[in-house]
Amino acid sequence: MNTRIIYTTLLCFLLPFIGFNQGSILIKNGTILTVTKGTLQNADIFMENGKITDIGKNLKAPVGTKTVDATGMFVMPGIIDAHSHIAIDAVNEATSPNTADVNVGDALNPLDVAIYRALAGGVTISHAMHGSANAIGGQCETIKHRYGVVNPEELRMVGAPRTIKFALGENPVRVHGEGNKISPATRMGVEQVFRQAFSEAKLYMKAWDEYKKGLILNSPMYNRRLETIADILKGNIIIHCHSYRADEILMLMNVLKDFGIEKICFQHVNEGFKVAPELAAFGASASVFSDWWAYKFEVYYSTAYNAAILTRNGVVTSINSDSDELIRHLYLEAAKTQRYGDLNDDEALALITINPAKQLGIDHRVGSIEIGKEGDIAIFDKHPLSVYTIPQMTIVDGIIRFDINNDAPDMRLDVNPEDKFASDYLEEALLKEDNCLQGVSEWLLQSDHASYLRFIYSQRHSH
Repeated sequence: MNTRIIYTTLLCFLLPFIGFNQGSILIKNGTILTVTKGTLQNADIFMENGKITDIGKNLKAPVGTKTVDATGMFVMPGIIDAHSHIAIDAVNEATSPNTADVNVGDALNPLDVAIYRALAGGVTISHAMHGSANAIGGQCETIKHRYGVVNPEELRMVGAPRTIKFALGENPVRVHGEGNKISPATRMGVEQVFRQAFSEAKLYMKAWDEYKKGLILNSPMYNRRLETIADILKGNIIIHCHSYRADEILMLMNVLKDFGIEKICFQHVNEGFKVAPELAAFGASASVFSDWWAYKFEVYYSTAYNAAILTRNGVVTSINSDSDELIRHLYLEAAKTQRYGDLNDDEALALITINPAKQLGIDHRVGSIEIGKEGDIAIFDKHPLSVYTIPQMTIVDGIIRFDINNDAPDMRLDVNPEDKFASDYLEEALLKEDNCLQGVSEWLLQSDHASYLRFIYSQRHSH
């Protein structure tokens, strides 16, 4: 047998059993922004085997431990993006109003250079999401940005709670009602997709329960889609729902109340400021843009004060990117809440650290600098909320994954560094203004809307 074939076969067999690396590192003399426990001046952090084991002054580490001098720099928890579509090869399984049986984690791509670019913005974790073509979309995957690994399994944040994508409004109506001539064709039809799915899953759960108790002889037929919806009803899966309008946000909360479902994070939630008390009372969280709206009619009305209003009403709020470009600048997106809402430093930083960690159910592991948490750290040359700051180093599990001073000078796909934009940038910008629409919006380039979008694009990038 050919040697190459033997090697490839062995590699494919061994990859699932290869674990991700964890490192040990000492960061000295930095201004540590813990987010949850105040700011420490001229302090050290020691990470051993991927975990923070000590925080203080004049810490010592075993001989040979990697040491980083952070004198004059700011050290913060790794940034977490609660809404992303990087590192996956497919976004929308747009074949049915309910595709709860699919999982974007089955199509992870560790070679996506967007992971490295996210690291260059201090982002250590992202929530790789299914798109919003369906009322009930596929399951999502919380990933660690371990750029450099080749085994897709090593991107997974093992033990992170399961999540799933729901969507309200225009997207499922257009894709199914207008595009495929099937339900839902209206916003009220979207509600019935949820009610029907939950009702069917309750009957499915009842049938299995009766079988296990010996009340019926034959087992029900296994159905992965219904299994997933059943796990939502049991509280084992967190819903993350694409949403814009206040009326539809209230609608879904009413549906969830009827079926006893408590775990939900509304995504985008541009009109969340209108129903902030209701969101807080339900216990829902909100993951928002800092200042994106009016890019389609149902998003016409919003405000840059959205995140601050939600925060002041007690809603656990994060700021996300939904973009492989904006993900590099989430620290500046968080800073906008100090101009629009007057949040303090810890409140603003919480929007991109501990709050998205809470929304993903991983706040006991990441999101703040505390002993016992995982060694995900971002180091900036100035305060991360300053417009002048530049990320210097990003650490994941105690391993340096981005180093502005020592990495190769050009990690881009295009070889010409003099080009203002990458060769595919315009096309990507046109097709991914809302990344939840990947695979759905190609029609724009063949329609009269294309010239309009190019005009919008030119205006947006003309300054």
